[in-house]
Amino acid sequence: MRILHTSDWHIGRTFHGHSTLVNLRSVLAALAVEVRERSVDVVVVAGDIFDSATPAAEAYTVLEAAVVALREAGASVVLTSGNHDSATRLGFMSQFSGLAGVHVVTRQEQHDSPITLPDEHGPVHFYGIPYLEPSLVRHAYPDVTLRTHEQVLAFVMDRIRSDLSERGGRSVVLSHCFAVNVAAADGAPEQFGASDVERDLTAGGIDYVPLSVFDGPDYVALGHIHGRSALSDRVRYSGAPLHYSFSEAAKPRGAWLVELDASGLRSVDWVSLPVPRPLRVVTGSLDDILTDASFAEFESHWVSVVLTDTVRPLDAMRRLQARFGHCVTLEHRPAVTAQASGASYAERVKGHSDIDVVSGFLAHVRNGVGPTDAEKAIVADVLAAVERAEHDEPVAARDATKPATAESVLTPSPLIEVDA
Repeated sequence: MRILHTSDWHIGRTFHGHSTLVNLRSVLAALAVEVRERSVDVVVVAGDIFDSATPAAEAYTVLEAAVVALREAGASVVLTSGNHDSATRLGFMSQFSGLAGVHVVTRQEQHDSPITLPDEHGPVHFYGIPYLEPSLVRHAYPDVTLRTHEQVLAFVMDRIRSDLSERGGRSVVLSHCFAVNVAAADGAPEQFGASDVERDLTAGGIDYVPLSVFDGPDYVALGHIHGRSALSDRVRYSGAPLHYSFSEAAKPRGAWLVELDASGLRSVDWVSLPVPRPLRVVTGSLDDILTDASFAEFESHWVSVVLTDTVRPLDAMRRLQARFGHCVTLEHRPAVTAQASGASYAERVKGHSDIDVVSGFLAHVRNGVGPTDAEKAIVADVLAAVERAEHDEPVAARDATKPATAESVLTPSPLIEVDA
């Protein structure tokens, strides 16, 4: 039997405010092509099908198109819910969809009731473990201590092994969790694969799940970590099919092709999937980034820029987006930090025009994005109005005993109109 292991589709997730649905559609379509060309029998998706517990209508159409394409390519489909999913919404009409070869496991009591699919060597039992939040499942087993994910999954795996011993045959387990290999010499969990976008399942490390919990099955298909990883030959993360963070930029996208023979696990191979729009972090001064020909290949990529200019350039994001249309983040990280001089603010801005000062402030508080042309026009109008107020107001109208204050200067005269 050939099994394609994938996970963490996160249908509906945005990338720095941009929809990913079109790109995800293309990757899932490529997944169906691989299923057909490699004669895959079963596709397993280990949790986080959606990115939200309340997915938009379009997210459902993406899921429907994906599973229909996988079924038309010849594979059965087994999906489980992850910590991002609503078990109720994802599991709606699951009994009906199972009749069509799309098996959706979202209820905690289903964990030891496998989906059994045969091949020429006999049955293969697929045990889907939906994401099990300890506080939400412990009431079902009041005689068992279930305070952590390790305790919950150890309890569930004991029940699975017990069921499997009675059924016999080969087995595959799907689970969505943060599993770790604690066999390191110092006893600390081995760190791997995690990026900055996986929703935390741990509290001070107490909810890490040791690799040993998954002893027994022929293969364990894990979800939650967005980068591929092998805890052992038979326990693996496939990662997400798309890049959802710049911290994932160097991680390949794809799925594990698992082959079972009569005796169990025969082989595991990596199947690469296309990356519709690659990610790139570009570092340098603004002038170098805008003019260096070696950056031309990244002009169609998602781009994150780290500027090393000593002083934050004005209107940097707008200028960068003129070259890199998909530049979405900007960080100012000076190669050499200017030494504090102790000069007053008035001394530091001496020689700069008022509009330059305002533009610099806006760029500072808006992550490098300076004022637009429309905003510049508004600022220029306001500054001109203030200047007229300072020069045109009769001296006798002021209290000669008090100096002009910011409030008195910026409060427009009834005769002054400011077009904002």
